[in-house]
Amino acid sequence: MAGPGPEIPDQDPCNCKTCIVNPAITDAVTQANVKVVAEAPAMAMGSLYQAQSHSLSILFENAVQQQSQSAVQLPTSTNVGIMQLYTLGPASAGAAATEIGANGVISVLADVIAIAKAMRDRVSI
Repeated sequence: MAGPGPEIPDQDPCNCKTCIVNPAITDAVTQANVKVVAEAPAMAMGSLYQAQSHSLSILFENAVQQQSQSAVQLPTSTNVGIMQLYTLGPASAGAAATEIGANGVISVLADVIAIAKAMRDRVSI
């Protein structure tokens, strides 16, 4: 070579062009497992979203099941109550009226009506 200074040999010690390694390959070797570490937050969030959606689906499934149970139970309980009312005899109705009369509820109502009539008569005078 022309020029001052010593001559610089090639980088290849064996003087062949096949020993030079592509920098992309060396970068991939030195950066092993970087992809796995970089994907960890995304995988964690994906797992969290999946668990949350699963629990929400179970919640909605239970709500639908409870509504269907209520749709069956409410008319049934109403029918049972009506059947019990129809099976009451006149004796039980008479006993209830006697109980109300024994407690003095009817006499108290009669007194309230009498007081209201007396007040009305005084106002009209």
